[in-house]
Amino acid sequence: MRLRGNALEVSAVVHAFDLAYELKIEPVERVLDPGTLNPRLPAIAALLNERLRVTVDGKALGPGDWSSPEPIPDRQSLRFRARYTLDGTPGVVGLSAYMFPYDPVHQTFVNVYEGDELVTQAILDRGRTDFEHITGTRQGTLAVIRKFVGSGIHHILIGPDHMLFLVGLLLLGGTVRRLIVVVSAFTLAHSITLSLAALNIFDPPAHIVEPAIALSIVFIGVDNLIVRGGRDVRAWIAFAFGFVHGFGFAGVLREMGLESRALVWSLLSFNLGVEIGQLFVVIVVATALAALRTRSETAGRRLAFVGSLGVIAAGTFWFFERVFFSGGAA
Repeated sequence: MRLRGNALEVSAVVHAFDLAYELKIEPVERVLDPGTLNPRLPAIAALLNERLRVTVDGKALGPGDWSSPEPIPDRQSLRFRARYTLDGTPGVVGLSAYMFPYDPVHQTFVNVYEGDELVTQAILDRGRTDFEHITGTRQGTLAVIRKFVGSGIHHILIGPDHMLFLVGLLLLGGTVRRLIVVVSAFTLAHSITLSLAALNIFDPPAHIVEPAIALSIVFIGVDNLIVRGGRDVRAWIAFAFGFVHGFGFAGVLREMGLESRALVWSLLSFNLGVEIGQLFVVIVVATALAALRTRSETAGRRLAFVGSLGVIAAGTFWFFERVFFSGGAA
């Protein structure tokens, strides 16, 4: 795929054997003969449009007007070209391709150019059929911010382990200032390790990180139960285990696929999304707990006790699941 201003040029190189199989042409060498293929051009165009789909900023482009085949004898392949005129400068160009399902190990190699510069490459196969390229434009930067902020919010809200750790930190309540210190300590720590892992500076394996996250949940629950005499070390607990949770966040960020040119914006945006989601959780939970304690201090203490037991039970379950059973929750 090549971007030139408001035009997107797509060039598909197809091996003769694959095309011969799809068109039921024998022997395979006949595929390289234009006289054999020209009558079948509508069928080839339909095949390419069905198996290779292009999107720009989330909108699917119409069927491509594919050119006549260009034989590449030394590669036993043929090249087909299509050109799309875009409404403006794109931010994200997407490709969905699983070209020849009859071959379970078939791979599609993707090269993306902006002008004459090769900017990114990818390999698509049965396990990964979709690819997105973020352009080096202002629209591309805005697309990165939207995508990764949203993903950060989504992850913190659907991640039960991170959510439960936060809830555990909030169960005992406290002044607004105290809660700000606790949450800020957690934020600072996980921001550091998220950056270290995403930048490939230090990235411990998931089979260590995920059980450690579960243990952090157990630890905060136990600390809630044994706290005495006004001792409150939640900020230190949040800071210490925030490092571990940051590595967990980084795993999610990597799975989304990061292009080196957009790495910094991706990292900052995802971290911002995590903080927004975290702030939402803190406001909702802290407000609800404060309202309960205002009505009944006894009910507030009982909820903290029962909630801490629940936190311990969940953390213990996740720890054993992640240590002893493959495919445990992550």
